[in-house]
Amino acid sequence: MLTFATAASAQAPARIVVESPTMSAGQPMPREYTPDGRNVSPPLTWRSLPTGRRQIAVICQDHGAGNPLPWVHWIIYNIPASVRGLPEGIPFDRADAMPAGLERATQGNNGWGLAMYRGPAPPAGTVHDYDFTVFALDAELNLPAGLTRAELLAAIEGHVLGQGSLVPTYTRQPAEAGATFQ
Repeated sequence: MLTFATAASAQAPARIVVESPTMSAGQPMPREYTPDGRNVSPPLTWRSLPTGRRQIAVICQDHGAGNPLPWVHWIIYNIPASVRGLPEGIPFDRADAMPAGLERATQGNNGWGLAMYRGPAPPAGTVHDYDFTVFALDAELNLPAGLTRAELLAAIEGHVLGQGSLVPTYTRQPAEAGATFQ
């Protein structure tokens, strides 16, 4: 997990509790959130947010894949501070209507260079961990679309009041008929 000092001091950021109604830490994520299934983004919720937060950002990454590490599956930011989670199936394209309350949310570029969620597809027979990290920020940064992980982390440095992660696993399974990606 990434760790930032808080904006106000050199202390570690407050711990945010990140959960999902469909995934649990250390347990296999449902196939529907991967290219083996429907490849839709999973629902996430967060609580125990620090006071003074102005915006939320989320990164999903696989610390066991990528060159350089980690492989990025999803970046979404400019999420209003009042939002307490993301619903399943955030649209792939910004032109699609974002769910109510998330109209200003923006997606960054994943490891494929696409501003969308792209679920886990580890090599067959391997178990990988997928780190969904939520950051509470002390400023409304209003960042442009398409940022990379490195660009987002540089932009939020010094603004992180709290963070937390949910880390489910996934092992590649044979594709079902109608899967989005192969």
